[in-house]
Amino acid sequence: MSEYIVSARKYRPLTFDSVVGQHGLTTTLKNSIASGKLAHAYLFCGPRGVGKTTTARIFAKTINCFTPTANGDACGECESCRAFDERRSFNIHELDAASNNSVEDIRTLIDEVRIPPQVGRYKVFIIDEVHMLSQQAFNAFLKTLEEPPAHVIFILATTEKHKILPTILSRCQIYDFNRMTVADTVAHLRSVAEKEGYKCDDEALAVIAEKADGGMRDALSIFDQIAAFTSGDITYDKVVEHIGIVNTAYYFRLVDHLLAKEYAPSMLLLNEVLAKGFDAGLFINGMATHLRNVMMARDKSTEQLIECSESMRQRYSDQAAKCSDKFIYRALRLCNTCDLNYRTSRNKRLLVEITLIEIAQDDDAVAGRPATKLKPIFELLLKSEATASVANEQPSPTPASVSAIPVTPAISASAGVATTTTPTATTTVTPSIKRGSFGTSITAAFRPKQQATEAVSEEIPVALPSVGATMQWNEDTLRFCWNTFIRQLPVEEQIMAGRMRAVNPAIVNDKTFAITIENSRLLPDWQKMVRGVETLIATHTGRTDIRMTINVEEEELQKILSRPELFTDMTARNSVLAKLKDVFQLDIA
Repeated sequence: MSEYIVSARKYRPLTFDSVVGQHGLTTTLKNSIASGKLAHAYLFCGPRGVGKTTTARIFAKTINCFTPTANGDACGECESCRAFDERRSFNIHELDAASNNSVEDIRTLIDEVRIPPQVGRYKVFIIDEVHMLSQQAFNAFLKTLEEPPAHVIFILATTEKHKILPTILSRCQIYDFNRMTVADTVAHLRSVAEKEGYKCDDEALAVIAEKADGGMRDALSIFDQIAAFTSGDITYDKVVEHIGIVNTAYYFRLVDHLLAKEYAPSMLLLNEVLAKGFDAGLFINGMATHLRNVMMARDKSTEQLIECSESMRQRYSDQAAKCSDKFIYRALRLCNTCDLNYRTSRNKRLLVEITLIEIAQDDDAVAGRPATKLKPIFELLLKSEATASVANEQPSPTPASVSAIPVTPAISASAGVATTTTPTATTTVTPSIKRGSFGTSITAAFRPKQQATEAVSEEIPVALPSVGATMQWNEDTLRFCWNTFIRQLPVEEQIMAGRMRAVNPAIVNDKTFAITIENSRLLPDWQKMVRGVETLIATHTGRTDIRMTINVEEEELQKILSRPELFTDMTARNSVLAKLKDVFQLDIA
């Protein structure tokens, strides 16, 4: 029985042209060899299984070849090439830095550097996983790496470039290897299958390539497992069964059910997937990937971003034609939220089921609310709009705090700015209005950068009252306007909003209401609120003569008592303390 060799070793590239997925990098190396412009140190970095060590070996073999080919590859016939192929070359040394990472190992390497090559022109040292060298070993290696003998070339390979010292990086030519694309991996696997005499379809090879996540060595290892499992007959169904991923057909069926709002079939399909031993979190991640591919298939320019076979890409395009952008975006958002909450959820299956139900529902149904719900304040605004024409014909008194009473506030839907005009058209006030759920509102009030030019410099810019409001002036109306004003305060005034919630305004007479505060130092802040509250009340009652007053409680000056005085005060309230002092013979000093 012949010795079996895994595909990753059996089909390892031997020339620059056979290296998969690194065309630009290999071309650069070939040109540098052809022109004789070789650096003394190279750093090959990139993910696992993308050809770093393989390229280093090809490079070392080629620069020592006596008769290179016209395209820049090694001839494979000269003494140097035969010695390399038979693994008896003394010019090429491979060092594993993971197990030889001490200063003593580097010193041994430095001693070997001094010996010139016996056959060939260069002595090449390939140091794999160079990031595993210790700090002391790196420092010992610095001088030799910067100025090695003319016959020495270092090739360092690593998967973790960020762990290498900047002083090492600055002494090397750096080559970044790319991940293998699905197309390149599928093409290489197909060539290996043809050489081995296996039957396979493109969809099966695409699944293997996706599972390998850009690593050719991983892809070939999975390929060998599938070939042994299927006896050389590699199909899509057998691949997904062996490597433990959810069949894509489930996702196509599930999206069709969700589009049709078929909840029961969706739940049964999820149960079928879970019954086969798949994790619900893996399923929801696969669902998000499927929806992403469907989204990419909606545009011809982004179809190339789907890494799959042509037949599978067509299936994505067919399903994308059935889905709206709104459905796909909301489904992706819900799947992402489910993935974030999956780890902390106690009932993981229920979380996934609820996510699927929400995907199938409309936005309003998901939120648990009707499509349109107006606040009561909008009814007042509508009434105000309806009676605006009548108000234009009636004269209105002018209050002392404003220059004119507007007839109708016009709120711009695009900019959110209300402008009001007077009946005489002599005064136009353009206050700033913050659009919120209650229509008219106070804008970014109390910002230090805003400075008024009017007499009252610290008053809030507000919308002037509208004519035609129907609310009666009473305690309920006062409380409604007070709470509405609090809700309309900007975020930066939440401290003031908390203070206002703790205060109960009360009607003093038909034209006055009052509040009482405990601290006179806060009086300037409260005075800033006066005009805003008065204007909001005028907006909803139509009365511009209602004023707000602020009362300050008399602050009691607490006398600082001495210990005897404090004990006397406490004894007056509790006589037991005097007996306690006598029993224990305490001295109150």
